[in-house]
Amino acid sequence: DCVEHTPRESVIAVADLVRATGADLIVSIGGGTVIDTVKVALVALAENLSRIEQLDDWHQRVAADGSRITPRPRQPPCRQIAVPTTLSGAEFSDLGGSTDTRFGTKQGYTGAFIGPAAVVLDPRITVHTPDRLWLSTGVRALDHAVEALCSINAQPLVDATSVRALALLGRALRRYTTHRDDLAARLDAQQGAWLAATSIRRTEYGASHGLGHALGADAGVPHGITSCVLLPTVMRFNAEVCAQQMAEIAAALGDANRPAADQVEALIASLGLPTRLQQLGISHERLAIIAQKGMANPWVHTNPRTLNSAAEVEALLNQAWA
Repeated sequence: DCVEHTPRESVIAVADLVRATGADLIVSIGGGTVIDTVKVALVALAENLSRIEQLDDWHQRVAADGSRITPRPRQPPCRQIAVPTTLSGAEFSDLGGSTDTRFGTKQGYTGAFIGPAAVVLDPRITVHTPDRLWLSTGVRALDHAVEALCSINAQPLVDATSVRALALLGRALRRYTTHRDDLAARLDAQQGAWLAATSIRRTEYGASHGLGHALGADAGVPHGITSCVLLPTVMRFNAEVCAQQMAEIAAALGDANRPAADQVEALIASLGLPTRLQQLGISHERLAIIAQKGMANPWVHTNPRTLNSAAEVEALLNQAWA
């Protein structure tokens, strides 16, 4: 799992295999791509979908009037057990993502029985995960916690789990740079990712997640890396309307006197990960297209500081580019 984008073709292939074998349980060992492939395949199984075009009717989307459409599939014929090897948090939600390769866009799918029935956390299996993937998905978990705290519909329970997640993840990721085989630190990171994931489907995220989906689908950038290059800029953009939350984030990361966005960006850089879009080889001319695609993402519209147009989104991407 190193791309974290599940094409619809893979989803249908998994559904076809499950139908052919008559499997009554799917065990997925891997990161977000592996786990989300099974989630969306469960939607296909629930509704007996066998062609990629049939998935058009089952993903979340924004209607012409700006309202959100969230289809509800029936119960699938089997369930999933997840054994995660990254920190993406996909295993803790009933929201699965899949990329429509026809248009270079990513869609989300959900349902009452789409999330895994059980999750097994074992730090020993994660020692085989490539460093860049482990660390970048750790930043993705940070992104969950930050945008949950700053959410337009934040709530006390998620606020509490997010603050604890930031403390665990910050310590664990810093320790990784000198103690790669520290299983206790790895478990701390896994538990931090779990706590951060309690916000999924409970609070609305913002532009880091929304634009991350647009960037990922358009340019094939893994979600962990999209968080690396977008989160600090989005945090600075939102700082004026999220001052109290940014103060909580700064303290949780270890330095109440240093701006939260600066701490996040410094942590990302210390892990050897990119912090600017330009570092990914994204051309400046491509930003306008990514901005247009971003406007179709619900989370861009729930950013705590309002983004009203593609031009405003492009201006934000410009700040993250160089």
